[in-house]
Amino acid sequence: MTDLAPQGNPTGVAVADVRSDLQRFEIVVLEQLRQAGLPHEGIFVEVGERHMLLSNVQPILDGLSPTVLGRSIYVSKMIAAASVGLFDAALNYLWDELVHELRRRVTGFDLNYFFDVAAGGSDLRKHLKSEEDLSRIDDANLLRAAREIGLLTAVGFQRLDHVRYMRNHASAAHPNQVELTGLDLAQWLQVCINQVITTPPDHVAAETGRLLGNLKKALLDGDAVRDAALFFGGLESRADTLARGFFGLYLDSQRTPTVADNVRQLWPPLWEHVSEDARGRFGVQYARLRASADTGPAEAARELLDLVGGTSYLPPEMRAAELDAALDNLMAVHNGWNNFFLEGAPATVVERLVGPQGDVPKQLEQKYVRAIVELFLGNGYGVAFSAEDTYQRLVEKFTVHMARRALRAFTSESISSLLTSTSARRQWSLLVDLLEPKVISSSDRELVAALRGFSGTPDQLHLDSQVTRLAKAPAST
Repeated sequence: MTDLAPQGNPTGVAVADVRSDLQRFEIVVLEQLRQAGLPHEGIFVEVGERHMLLSNVQPILDGLSPTVLGRSIYVSKMIAAASVGLFDAALNYLWDELVHELRRRVTGFDLNYFFDVAAGGSDLRKHLKSEEDLSRIDDANLLRAAREIGLLTAVGFQRLDHVRYMRNHASAAHPNQVELTGLDLAQWLQVCINQVITTPPDHVAAETGRLLGNLKKALLDGDAVRDAALFFGGLESRADTLARGFFGLYLDSQRTPTVADNVRQLWPPLWEHVSEDARGRFGVQYARLRASADTGPAEAARELLDLVGGTSYLPPEMRAAELDAALDNLMAVHNGWNNFFLEGAPATVVERLVGPQGDVPKQLEQKYVRAIVELFLGNGYGVAFSAEDTYQRLVEKFTVHMARRALRAFTSESISSLLTSTSARRQWSLLVDLLEPKVISSSDRELVAALRGFSGTPDQLHLDSQVTRLAKAPAST
């Protein structure tokens, strides 16, 4: 345990005495607890595990600059908590540091763009104005949105999502009986540093940041617009994310004329690369704005849709908007506290909106299927007992096309991360059973067979070349 000792040992305490001092401290505290009649067994992690953590901390911290170290207050609290044997509290402090640094990175990138991606057209977006409002975004959504805009890598997202899961179920944040080791905490600290603090945004994120900065400064000339159009062609799935950002910029009541003009110039070339599902979502967002009598933003949304001939993506009725809002509310409850008790009511609202036939507007189908699959799989700790039967009925109402989407849910990074848990794996097997009667095409039947015959765990499905090939295959008879 010499790694964290300062040069010259100015305290005058012999390093060799530290371990015995910790043991004496533990004895004194436990005796005080015993005399007070409080529980005193299983309070502290044994000293050897503390030594394991502390002996690995210094090499992990060596790569950080003095500036970063100087602001890492939660790392200090983590080490202090771990040194006295409170590993569950230490994990909580580690997560606080991770969230603090990720929010700091978001603020340094483009805060409003992040808010548009994280909240989209939900009512929450109206309340997201400044850095202080980042706390309104739950941890799961913080990670997802950071991944979508390129502040996290795919691997980084999955590893951090695992730390989030452990924080929720093995830290002092919740009562638990999970045992943590010194190596666990050391590895998670390394993940936090490598994936959040020291890894720069990817190329697309960096270029996106520059583009967003430029369009706010001055009117883009023809060359700049052509360069941006070329950039849009290489975005692939990130085009949807950038489109949400542009949409949010244009709907902002505080936008400048320069921003409005630049978005109007860039919207048509970007629209060419926006997916059908995302286009439909913009139509739904417009309907929600109209339904809430939010006149200014509704008019702005219609302008962008008209600019690209997007009126075909407007929903024929407001039920789509209500279902969209209901899904947002249900997912917010799912990711919040006491979700096992609270999910039943919002799940019932969704079931009523889709009706006995499971009728879902086409433009919401992807979001709907993705949400129901995630809810059916649970949060990694189990499925909400107040809504479990509802979720099964909703899956049973899937159409053939919805079933095709659901079978391929494992290709999503967040679903793949969720499938690392034992409970979600059990639910995945049941999900495949429920979907199999809806499988019609030969390619989908082959995919079902491959899913059942896969020798690894479900979270590894997206890594198997044969399975991914079948997942990408078009429907065939």
